[in-house]
Amino acid sequence: MHEEKPLAVVLDEGDLMEGGLGWPGLEPLVEVRSYRVTAVADIIDRAADAAIVLTNKTPLDARTIGALPRLRFITVLATGFNAIDTDAARAAGIAVSNVPAYASDCVAQHTWALILELCNRVGGHAASVETGTWSASGQWCYWQSAPIELAGKRLGLIGRGPIAVKVGEIGRAFGMEVMMASLSHPSGGVGLASLDEVVRSADVMSLHCRLTPVSADFVNASLLSSMKPGALLVNTARGGLVREPDLAAALSSGRIGGAALDVLSVEPPPADHPLIGLPNCIITPHMAWSGREARQRLIDTTVANIRAFLAGRPQHVVNA
Repeated sequence: MHEEKPLAVVLDEGDLMEGGLGWPGLEPLVEVRSYRVTAVADIIDRAADAAIVLTNKTPLDARTIGALPRLRFITVLATGFNAIDTDAARAAGIAVSNVPAYASDCVAQHTWALILELCNRVGGHAASVETGTWSASGQWCYWQSAPIELAGKRLGLIGRGPIAVKVGEIGRAFGMEVMMASLSHPSGGVGLASLDEVVRSADVMSLHCRLTPVSADFVNASLLSSMKPGALLVNTARGGLVREPDLAAALSSGRIGGAALDVLSVEPPPADHPLIGLPNCIITPHMAWSGREARQRLIDTTVANIRAFLAGRPQHVVNA
């Protein structure tokens, strides 16, 4: 008689498998039941029999965890795990694992795509050529906004993980001075500048920190008023790091020169979101992580997380 395989429920697979990816490494280990999205009201019903839950953004709070008595392991389909009440999981004897560093190269690349779009406006200029603006100008060249040269300018990184390190390496290749600060060590330290110095002196400030109670709304009216006039803000980390009405006011007043965001506090955003439509704000739809290569690493590490848990040696545990 074969031992029954434990049930693993994927609550929000989303577009993870786009391009022909799948769970072949997982299916020999567990019974897989997968959903593209799961509403909060459906979590308990869908995961009622699960020993293992895989989730990205679908929240697992204390009440939900308490209503899933068979649950023994949560593996997050992401690096950030703020959607999970890790304390409640620990109290229930449930390990929570994440997938660290799977998208460092992909997110760093997207971060630089946003920085370069703010500085060169390639997309807007290409679109203006397609609509005939250059042809009608009668000029051998024209620009809607002159490029901003990055060499010699200061790149301020908030966070010191692998994505921030990679973004900094690329910044140095552009000839920028790179400074790194940490919210957990705001006064600075070895390899770190003070948070105040980075905020006040950066020409480009890029966020690469986790969303925690300490970091929530870190970028607010007070911080924005301390930034260098005309500075650029980039966020490919978590939308909740930024108080968005304050950023909209700083952009509208010209206090800072521009912002580029891949994440917002509510996703998808409402149509009347205060940042949508501002001419000096670029927003992409939370896609920085989603390169096929990065998604394959995410899948492979998730399978390894589950294999390690089943072997009694859970890895990448964030609530030990």
